[in-house]
Amino acid sequence: MKKLDCLRIVVTRAAHQAAELAGPLRELGAQVLLLPTIAIAPPVDPHALEQAAAHADEFDWIIFTSANAIAAFVAALGHVPGGFRARVATVGSATRAAAESAGFAVSLTPEKYVAEALVESFGSQDLAGQRVLIPSAAVTRDIVAPALQARGAMVDVVEAYRNVIPDGAAAQAWEVFREPFPDWVTFASSSAVENLVRLAGAHKLARVKIASIGPVTSAAVRAHGLEVAAEAVPQNVQGLVESIG
Repeated sequence: MKKLDCLRIVVTRAAHQAAELAGPLRELGAQVLLLPTIAIAPPVDPHALEQAAAHADEFDWIIFTSANAIAAFVAALGHVPGGFRARVATVGSATRAAAESAGFAVSLTPEKYVAEALVESFGSQDLAGQRVLIPSAAVTRDIVAPALQARGAMVDVVEAYRNVIPDGAAAQAWEVFREPFPDWVTFASSSAVENLVRLAGAHKLARVKIASIGPVTSAAVRAHGLEVAAEAVPQNVQGLVESIG
């Protein structure tokens, strides 16, 4: 793999997830600037998640789109998952790994790491009358639930966590995005894009190269008039590292 000597690269992942990306970048010689733009907070009202966890056996499918949703659901569950009647579907290999590490048996993971691919991966399965639970972020793309409902499924979407801007992030962003500007900024989610634009301004991000983990995140970047210099293939942390040069 190419070396990244002397490149100053911003990692915007949440603090508890940053090492997965920062480590490989440092191994390739990059100077990593940690700038968490996301912190994970509990739902405003945890009752819906607690009720969903308490009645998990009543669902036919549980769909996870992030490791954060898995952690929140397991915490609400209060015990190691096991013996569920519900089958589990995940978006992306990292989410699948997190689900399996938590104790879930995963039945379905699409090859592409986007919500649309998950819907397609259900194929010709008859979903009429099937009960589906989707623990998710407070603000998320509303794609999977309507698509499954259109096929007859009964879908419950519950708020499992919130993506919030960490305390002190504004001052940290000011320090990072000033002369000399970094060479790259990396985004692993559209939430990270939105938060950093709020913190630093799109005009500053226009002065650095942007690396995105996938098409959904890239779309969020372009929505602010910014260019995506690199997009991960495959759409995971390893692909993100390999896309930078």
